[in-house]
Amino acid sequence: MRDVLPEIMRWWRSGAGFGLATVVGTWSSAPRPPGASMAVRGEEVVGSVSGGCVEGAVFELATEVGETGEPVLQRYGVSDDDAFAVGLTCGGIIDVFVEPVSAETFPELGEVAASVEAREPVAVATVVSGPGRIGARRVVWPDRSTGTLGLARLDDAVDDDARGMLAQGLTGLRRYGPRGERRLDDLAVFVQAFAPPPRMLVFGAIDFAAAVARVGKFLGYHVTVCDARPIFATARRFPEADEVVVRWPHDYLASVEVDERTVICVLTHDPKFDVPLLEVALRTRAGYVGAMGSRRTHEDRLARLREAGLSEEELARLRSPIGLDLGARTPEETAVSIAAELIQLRWGGSGRPLATTEGRIHTSTEH
Repeated sequence: MRDVLPEIMRWWRSGAGFGLATVVGTWSSAPRPPGASMAVRGEEVVGSVSGGCVEGAVFELATEVGETGEPVLQRYGVSDDDAFAVGLTCGGIIDVFVEPVSAETFPELGEVAASVEAREPVAVATVVSGPGRIGARRVVWPDRSTGTLGLARLDDAVDDDARGMLAQGLTGLRRYGPRGERRLDDLAVFVQAFAPPPRMLVFGAIDFAAAVARVGKFLGYHVTVCDARPIFATARRFPEADEVVVRWPHDYLASVEVDERTVICVLTHDPKFDVPLLEVALRTRAGYVGAMGSRRTHEDRLARLREAGLSEEELARLRSPIGLDLGARTPEETAVSIAAELIQLRWGGSGRPLATTEGRIHTSTEH
């Protein structure tokens, strides 16, 4: 919906209603991913749900839904010939949810659009099938939510999942029981997250970095590996990374945008690299700054950073030695310990075995 948002906001503000079709599920080589949208008002069309394969049928359905006001979940099969015409090697299947939208049916759309424009993470959760009220909608931000899917328990479950998906920049279906039970799948809720994936910046092109890049990608981060040595910083050595950059680490970090969701992992443990790098990192808005090294290395590093002028408050942000105490030895185990610390920081967990804790397993507020 991000692509069609400017146009549909013009319709929405004018008071005109329209039909909005959104891909909520895909199988095989589906032409467009979940979240792809097409809006229809009269003869006006913006967006696409299939790259051309089933646009005509969706146009007719969206027109009908706009007139009747009744949302519909429709499955379309994409033939091999049609798929080939839009650059695919074989056909696929898409589920498209078509709903009527207006200022009356979707009063929160203005807030959603404002958040998207301001790059504030926001998710729209909609009941698309099952025993619930089809078309019921809830809008979820990291710190608040509005609307209801029908039951408080279902709202709470969806809030938790939507915030987790926002943190990872994920869009997709989640299934629950009619009262929000996680162990059941009667009711399908489509969660469309408007947030770019958080960034993980890994400095130091070593074997530990390859493992950290792998687990970072698994957790949903956009992963960058950076090192000043071109012989080590290669895409072949880091196939899981989204990009590999050959630059002096502190120069590169000073040139990129860093926000509260950014993770910085300093694995160089070489003073000529990590001291100037950490001097920059600890003065950014990054939500996590961790550095590898022994406790002796850590003490030496702190001394050098103090000499460089960093305050105790800035130094307190540094998580070093990096990761949780899991007894990790190998690069892969170390990557798991770093991932565990990231998850603990994100959700405020205790880090203790769940068997020794009480109360809710999942917290409802991102940290």
